[in-house]
Amino acid sequence: MPGNSPAADAGSSSTGPQFLQVQTTTDSRAEAIELGHAAVAARLAACAQVAGPIASTYWWEDTIERSEEWLILLKLPADRFDELAGFLAERHSYDEPEIVAVPIVAGTAAYLSWVADETRPQ
Repeated sequence: MPGNSPAADAGSSSTGPQFLQVQTTTDSRAEAIELGHAAVAARLAACAQVAGPIASTYWWEDTIERSEEWLILLKLPADRFDELAGFLAERHSYDEPEIVAVPIVAGTAAYLSWVADETRPQ
């Protein structure tokens, strides 16, 4: 990854943010690593980070559930979100996987350039 450089505004264009961090969760470390690797290999994300286990509490089929999950964080240009979301949903073991994005509002110019470069279709 690139070295340090001055911070850059990754902010919003007139249509929204330029870069996103997308997250999803799975019930196993192996699936989390495989989903992250597959998304990066397909150049839908510049990087994937897996963290966990995490403790999750949520409603499912009218019952409060608790489970141990693994969190996957993916960095990408905003214009790749729909393709990444479809890619994850198709491969995910959950019936209704969490696939949400938060805008990256700032980052170093070198890092954001790297994210854009590594997610260009080949």
